[in-house]
This record gives sequence, C-alpha cells and structure tokens, in this order.
Amino acid sequence: MKTMTVEASVCSIPEVTEWVDAELDKLLCPLRVRMQIDIAMDEILSNIAYYAYAPGTGEMTVALEAAADGHGVSLEFTDRGRPYNPLENAAPDITLPAEERNEGGLGILLVRKTMDEVRYEYRNGMNVLTVLKNWAQV
Repeated sequence: MKTMTVEASVCSIPEVTEWVDAELDKLLCPLRVRMQIDIAMDEILSNIAYYAYAPGTGEMTVALEAAADGHGVSLEFTDRGRPYNPLENAAPDITLPAEERNEGGLGILLVRKTMDEVRYEYRNGMNVLTVLKNWAQV
C-alpha cells in the first residue's frame, strides 16, 4: 500500500490527483475509469478540506493499493477531523428542481454511483473512507 499525507486543503488536491494518476497509469487503468476516480477523489478530498477540521486545519492521508489482479484499486482517505459518516445521509432527491432540493449530498451520491464499493468507519480517532474501483470488465 502506498500513502501520501498532505495538508487538508483544496490546494493539495492537484498534488494528490497527480500522484494517484501516476499510480493508475502504471496499472494501465483505462482513461474513463481514471476520470471517474479523479472526480470521486475531488469530491472526497474537498469535503475533508472544507469540513473535517473547520475552522482549523489538519492533515489528510490517501492510501492506494492495487487489486491482486492489477485491474482495480482501493483508495483509503483518512483524517483526524470531527467524526462524520457521509454514507449516513439520505441521498438527495434529484427529481426535484434544483431550487427545491436540500443543499449538499450530490458529491457523495456521485461517488457512490461511480465507485464499485464505498465504506466508512471511525477507527483509532480517524475518519476512514474507502472506495474500490475495478476495471477488469471495462
């Protein structure tokens, strides 16, 4: 498992994305899948940056592990911010007009729709959000 720890800031997202993309290139990840992973990462890292430590700051870590068959990855996002499970929130009603919807929730909905599995746990004082993406069938 490879890891990268950065400041929990939106300014860190390009650095993390570049690092993950380089690892995905080594695994010959298809472009469409890489774009889905990049969008999911942007949503997850943005939420950590904006909310985990607010109004303060802290660190976030991304751990990447290739699937045993080389056709998928597991990405684990951790922070020591306030405990928060984004999977507990009800999915937004996307059938309503935008002005009638409650604020928030679209990002995690997008993550859930594009990743094969999304898990959350609060472990050892840390939020741990894990996403899995497989491209063997792509």
